[in-house]
Amino acid sequence: MLFGDQSPSELLARIAALVIALTVHEWAHAWSAYKLGDTTARDLGRLTLDPRKHLDPMGSLMMLVAGFGWAKPVPINPERLGRQGVVWVSLAGPVSTLLQALITAGILRLAMAFGVASAAVTAFLGTFLFLNIALAVFNMLPIPPLDGSKVLMGLVDLEYDQRVKYEQYGPMALLLLIFGGSILRLDLLGSIMRPPSDALFNLIARLTGLPTD
Repeated sequence: MLFGDQSPSELLARIAALVIALTVHEWAHAWSAYKLGDTTARDLGRLTLDPRKHLDPMGSLMMLVAGFGWAKPVPINPERLGRQGVVWVSLAGPVSTLLQALITAGILRLAMAFGVASAAVTAFLGTFLFLNIALAVFNMLPIPPLDGSKVLMGLVDLEYDQRVKYEQYGPMALLLLIFGGSILRLDLLGSIMRPPSDALFNLIARLTGLPTD
């Protein structure tokens, strides 16, 4: 997700929000896998909230130059987890981002109600809220290697050759979706993500009493 023109302070806020959100996201994958009997992530030092263990070098560089990025996927052993286990582990990341969004919305609502937060803090909380919602929606797209594709493959019994093609061409489809829109001057990714993102924000706002205007 591209953020466009932004001031240095806005860029730093987005980078900080991304680092926190992605770290919790990947930790949630590792924690859920460990709880379901797969120690692979723990054994490789990924069952931690230390961002240095989760951030990808290229993804971190993209945070600096473009304001968006990604983390290293958490390794799992599907044979230890089984199909149902893989589904739960895959869902753990997006669920963690939604929980971050919900908690942030509650804090933001209290800060606004009591006037205890500065404009900068309020702006950061708002950025963190919207970013987590966007990450949850983005990661649940059923396109490899996103979490949504692993959930889909865990629920749908694909033939081996179909699974191979799905995993092989998925990343190319994802890149086309992200960058093809700029070539065609169409917001392809935004048009897909905006309706569920707006619906989730409105739901979280109703749950926490946060204004939607």
